[in-house]
Amino acid sequence: MMPAYRHDARAISVMLAQRITSLAPELLPNGKREGREWIAPSLTGTSLRSTSVCLAGAKAGVWSDFSAGVRGDALSLVAELRCGGDIGKAITWSKHYLGLDNTSPAPAVAPARMPPAVRDDREAKNRERIALATFLSAEVGLQGSPVEDYLAGRTIVLAELGRYPGSLRYAPRLFCREVGMELPAMVAGIRGPHGPMVAVHRTWLEQVGGHWRKASLRAPKMTLGSYAGGCIPLWRGASGKPLDKAPAGETVAIGEGIETCLSVVVSCPELRVISAVSLSNLGRVVLPPQIGTVILLRDADGDNQAAARAFDRAIEHYQSNGFAVRVADPTPGCKDFNESLKDE
Repeated sequence: MMPAYRHDARAISVMLAQRITSLAPELLPNGKREGREWIAPSLTGTSLRSTSVCLAGAKAGVWSDFSAGVRGDALSLVAELRCGGDIGKAITWSKHYLGLDNTSPAPAVAPARMPPAVRDDREAKNRERIALATFLSAEVGLQGSPVEDYLAGRTIVLAELGRYPGSLRYAPRLFCREVGMELPAMVAGIRGPHGPMVAVHRTWLEQVGGHWRKASLRAPKMTLGSYAGGCIPLWRGASGKPLDKAPAGETVAIGEGIETCLSVVVSCPELRVISAVSLSNLGRVVLPPQIGTVILLRDADGDNQAAARAFDRAIEHYQSNGFAVRVADPTPGCKDFNESLKDE
């Protein structure tokens, strides 16, 4: 029996890497070996086969979930898949697995089936962690970045405002599953109804003719994580205070897309402006009770009756919660406020 020596995290990770050919199938039983890698579905719970674990060589034990843009060593993989992201618990689990705690190694068996509700909750929390990691790993400063150039190409000149939205960042390399490679992207943090970040919005970019624009993809914009009731707080307006500390009676403008909302910021910087991310969430955003008036920014959706009904539900949502509601429309002939800004 091995003595109960103390082993630091790095040493344990190395030992796990030495047994990665048996550990990877145990942690990711839905994967399969392809050459020197174990390929499995994304850690976010989707069916996309985007997780890769290196099984041999100098990088044995190193893993990446390309769809989420996260990676780590063998110990962090244990933490993600067995311990809810807790490294301390992962060290304890790994000592048992490696036989370093005066007990026999943990049996290499597939994990027990969890009830659907528990599994869904765990997957949701995992997506939140990955979304937060995606946002935090992106570059903070937008000045001089491709994001600033992209928005300027949409007539949204952030430099004229004197400051930049803290909810926006630039990721030089963020995996895009549509093309199977990393691309530059604008990332936006989506905060939940109670404040903490719960999801991230990604807009992939490409450079054309020396300037940056939205990437030529089927889906250049995607979200990661559930954000019902949440929003992207883009601009604090005249008060400069966070949304939950907004002055009594303050007005807040709420629109769908980031570019639409930033167009209103440029035109009316005294307004607090938030993005609901989608039309379906426009009527779900949870606001603090001291807000007085809500200005709903309506896109020109033509004869789209489903969109019209969704917008009407948004009006009812805020009125039923005691807020005064006003509706703002883009300039006639323009589809949204960004087109209105370009026409000025």
